[in-house]
Amino acid sequence: MNRRNFLKNSLMTAATITTLAGLMIKPKRVYAGWPKESFDITDLSESIKSVYGHDNLEESSKVKLKVPDIAENGAIVPVNVKTSLDNVESIMLFVENNPQPLSSGYNFSSKSRPIIGTRIKMGKTSTVMAAVKSNGKIYTSAKEVKITIGGCGG
Repeated sequence: MNRRNFLKNSLMTAATITTLAGLMIKPKRVYAGWPKESFDITDLSESIKSVYGHDNLEESSKVKLKVPDIAENGAIVPVNVKTSLDNVESIMLFVENNPQPLSSGYNFSSKSRPIIGTRIKMGKTSTVMAAVKSNGKIYTSAKEVKITIGGCGG
């Protein structure tokens, strides 16, 4: 057997095995794990309780929340959160005056860096709160964001 035939047969076998393995273990549906009930709650305090089991939150300077003071378009409000806390399990974003206060949530492994950057939708001027779960405690940072109408600053 020459080298060309050997490589051709080896690649064909590897591709076939990969394809067959993919077909055997491929699920029909894949769903992200998310607390549906928590997203359906309309009260901020109840939403926090549904996510964490309590609403004992501690304001912390180690949670850095970056949002604009004024957002001209409530459909795309940029939010950045980072923290220097250790053992971060999750970061959740809440918007007080939204119909559903829980905006989004992010779970972290022990190997990941607890930094998120996203855009959220806000219906009107409201307080945005980042809640970070670390070592079994919930640390927060909050800031009010003014939403202008039509992007004209009014």
